Amino acid sequence: MDELINFLFASPDGIIAGIVFGFFLFAIGVPIFLAILRALGIYAMVQEGTAHVYTLFGKVRLVLQEPGLNFPWLKIGLTALLLPLFGQRRVIDVRLDQQYLRSQPVNSEEGAPMGIGVWYEMRVSDPVGYLFKNADPKGSMAANVSNASIRSLSNLPLNEMLEDRHKMSQGVRDEVSPRSQEWGYKLGSVYIRKVHFRDAQMIRQIESKVVNRLRQVTAAIKQDGNNQVNIITSTADRQAATAFAQAKALRPTIVGAVLQEISRDPEVLRAMFDVLEMERLIENKGDITLIPAKTGELLPQLLATMPAKSA
Repeated sequence: MDELINFLFASPDGIIAGIVFGFFLFAIGVPIFLAILRALGIYAMVQEGTAHVYTLFGKVRLVLQEPGLNFPWLKIGLTALLLPLFGQRRVIDVRLDQQYLRSQPVNSEEGAPMGIGVWYEMRVSDPVGYLFKNADPKGSMAANVSNASIRSLSNLPLNEMLEDRHKMSQGVRDEVSPRSQEWGYKLGSVYIRKVHFRDAQMIRQIESKVVNRLRQVTAAIKQDGNNQVNIITSTADRQAATAFAQAKALRPTIVGAVLQEISRDPEVLRAMFDVLEMERLIENKGDITLIPAKTGELLPQLLATMPAKSA
């Protein structure tokens, strides 16, 4: 023994061997030892969001819901030693669960076939009731919510069914909660997520009415816009016609005033009329025949009787 101690603590090879031995002891031996204790029922590890139900000889002996390290023998005594051999342990998930029921058939007060989508939360509050009071608690819960939705939401006015979802959700929850607790379930939030029509022909009729109404509104908006444009256009035309009429009425006054000013000087007036006459002749594009002054009256008369040239 002394030689072994000296080898382990005195020599370098002994120190290395001790480290290796300790590593394998704690890495392999301790987990195996703890697994043996757990298998014998000395302790149990309960994970967060789970519950352990122990049954022995057809009876529930222990329920562990506190997360962490638990010692069954402190609660039920030496009976805990029989649980690994003759009993059964069932692990129940008690975390919050969610489910959505689509298109539950209901009828409005007016007789319209409607569909209701119900979303609800639930969690296991009583593991024993969840295991032994109902063979299918989750399916029964869904059926209970569906029946409660149909009973409480049928024969509601259509406008209330389409608008007041909070009140409908509260009504469904109040009816489902007492029954769900009998099966170990605790109902959480209930919300009516969708309300829709189930009859395809009714949906097409509503779509047709909506489309026709949109067309009427569009036509009314377009007609109102055209009326506004016509009013603006007619107002602008009237104002323009008034302005042109005023300008046309002012033109003779302005021209008359200028002519009156020109007529004060006879030479200027005569020159102006000559210029105007020449401009008129030029604008008409007629032929001009120049006759010498000493030809007498015969040549002008002959030229006047000659036929005009065709253009």
